[in-house]
Amino acid sequence: MSRLLSMPAFRALAPLGLVLLLGVIFNQDGAFFEWATHRAMLREISVHGILACGMTLVIISAGIDLSVGSVLGLSAVLFALLSMPLGLGATVSVLAVLLAGAALGLISGLLVSAMRIQAFIVTLAMMVFARGVAKHLSGGKKITSYGDAAGATYPELWSALDARVLGDQLSVVTVIFTCCALVAHLLLARFRLGRYLYAVGGNLEAARLAGVPVRSTLTWAYVISGLFAAVAGMCQAAQETHGDPETGTGYELDAIAIVVLGGTSLMGGRGGIPQTLVGALTLGYLQKVLSLNAFSTESRLMLMGVIIVLAVLFQRRLQRVED
Repeated sequence: MSRLLSMPAFRALAPLGLVLLLGVIFNQDGAFFEWATHRAMLREISVHGILACGMTLVIISAGIDLSVGSVLGLSAVLFALLSMPLGLGATVSVLAVLLAGAALGLISGLLVSAMRIQAFIVTLAMMVFARGVAKHLSGGKKITSYGDAAGATYPELWSALDARVLGDQLSVVTVIFTCCALVAHLLLARFRLGRYLYAVGGNLEAARLAGVPVRSTLTWAYVISGLFAAVAGMCQAAQETHGDPETGTGYELDAIAIVVLGGTSLMGGRGGIPQTLVGALTLGYLQKVLSLNAFSTESRLMLMGVIIVLAVLFQRRLQRVED
């Protein structure tokens, strides 16, 4: 029993349990107990969660990817541009956006692995670059639907991405988030790349001496992160019904917060997707509880900052007990 309580899963679940307890106490006349509240929370956190799945792989390798928010914004703009003004088919649009996200991740990965530039610097530069490309492609404006305001029409794929399934009980974007989490988890748990990521994050030099292909491993981490950012960008565009070059600003910080709340170490070599899922639920419920109780935006931001720090300190204390 004591071993169970000291497991990484418990370290991640403890902050979530505390947030859920706050929701039960401050339930706003029972609103917290309605399924619509939970469905809305899952929809709101799903895009951030998709980014966090890719971020988890990067952080496990002892890296960081500050560009995911901007890559999301560029992907949203590119998705809107291809599928509405240019009128390309859904398959072509999706593949082009995924290719763009992977290409940006590839550039970051090569600069980190082959050129040995610090990940913070590389992804910071990519963050600025991708945001600039998004504004250039869109002319600094939102790319909206074709047709007049009264009869605006959107591609079928857009409507499908923002629809609900299972009798309107679950948003499609939440299903996509779940699929991304499953793919990322399988990569880490069942594939050689996952073992390599843990090895590189734990001790890069030891991994190299053991024969781990460090360069390709690091490169793949950023490519996958770029792919997930592209998926998140398409989902974000469908939810907002336009491609906004400013969308995704600050999302990289939310993704990092989710990963850290889940207990994945920023030092690398430790963590996983199940913990990231718990971190996403923790942040999502925290935002929803504060929103239900009518906290102002300013108050929510301040409280979230304090609670995130306290949660990380709590997890660190439990980790020391475990070690």
